[in-house]
Amino acid sequence: MNPRTATILESDQDIGAAARHAARGILAATDNPALVKASLTSRAERVAAIASTQAAAVDRHSRFPAEAIAALRAEKLLGLAVPRELGGEGAGIANIAEICYLLGRACASTAMIYAMHQTKVACIVRHGSASAWHQLLLRRLVNEQLLLASSTTEGQSGGDIRNSAAPIERDGGRVRLVRQAAVISYGAAADGIVTTARRTPDAASSDQVLVAFLKDDYTLTPVSGWDAFGMRGTCSEGFRLVASGTSEQILPVAYGKIHAQTMMPVAHLLWSSVWAGIAAAATERARAFVRQAARRSGGALPPAAAHLTRADASLRSLRSLIAGALRRFEAADPAAIEAIDFQTGMNLLKVNASELAVAAVIGAMQTCGLAGYRNDSAFGIGRHLRDILSAPIMISNDRILANIAGAALLSGTPASLCD
Repeated sequence: MNPRTATILESDQDIGAAARHAARGILAATDNPALVKASLTSRAERVAAIASTQAAAVDRHSRFPAEAIAALRAEKLLGLAVPRELGGEGAGIANIAEICYLLGRACASTAMIYAMHQTKVACIVRHGSASAWHQLLLRRLVNEQLLLASSTTEGQSGGDIRNSAAPIERDGGRVRLVRQAAVISYGAAADGIVTTARRTPDAASSDQVLVAFLKDDYTLTPVSGWDAFGMRGTCSEGFRLVASGTSEQILPVAYGKIHAQTMMPVAHLLWSSVWAGIAAAATERARAFVRQAARRSGGALPPAAAHLTRADASLRSLRSLIAGALRRFEAADPAAIEAIDFQTGMNLLKVNASELAVAAVIGAMQTCGLAGYRNDSAFGIGRHLRDILSAPIMISNDRILANIAGAALLSGTPASLCD
């Protein structure tokens, strides 16, 4: 650490300056939580400001948020969670969730792309550390700020990501995969795709692996478009994926373990953070509407202010739910994460967070009334409502509840309020 950096770290009064230096990578190795948070917040807010200016156009034209992703690259936020020994900043899940929240307040599509990318990074970081190929991939991800997409949905299986139809085919040290991917969000814009697959042609559909392919390894042939109600900038088109690479590109851990320990909990934590950001943005517009109405009426609150109270209550509950889940995830070891109660809790996080977020945004819309309903209003909430309605559908809540029904039968009723 150079003397200038050491001086910055010694002074609590220079946190703002330290954050600016951190954005240029000078403080990537600091362990001071306040400085880390200040740096990440400052960097994320700069990205959010750019994302916000483009959000309406991204939604209107159903286009990839190129400006916001370029800003994420410029702020070095794509490789944030890569360990320091591989060139990253070693950011924890709470740091990533906070960025998802800030981006969600600005542009839902940008935030969801970031959340999906970071979920793939987490899988590689947590389960590819023993692989020289994946270590090199993580170094490249930091240096080149690569954007990773996900392919876990294929054919008619919908959101059943614990079963794969397409198998890995091996030829010596080479592997090949041909996959009918019903959805690959931002696939055409990604620098790589991390995909599930059956381990071998003879394996059961649930015997899966996770493999990372870079852009030169595959071709994508479009099979369906993306003209959706909301989350239009995620560009979640369908493709025929034809990929080839080396066997080293397969993560050395079975996908079942990756899914339980990382994929599912991290995805649900980060998606929920995005949804909380959308709900916060809608609630803030509703609050501004009530304040304006109160000023115009000499301080009297409009009748619809009651809906703001409900929206705010839903948002508070949502933020508390996510914060508690983040703490539990950070404190749990791999064995605890795989326990039935923990898995059930993380699945219910997704269900409950999506429902609370929808309630908050609908409450904000009801607060603003016609002003919230209009697209040409400063208090318009139409885009937020359309985006948040994806939350219960993105891996259907009904599917999740049906899948964990057995666990609910096996679980006992808590004997204590706090247990």
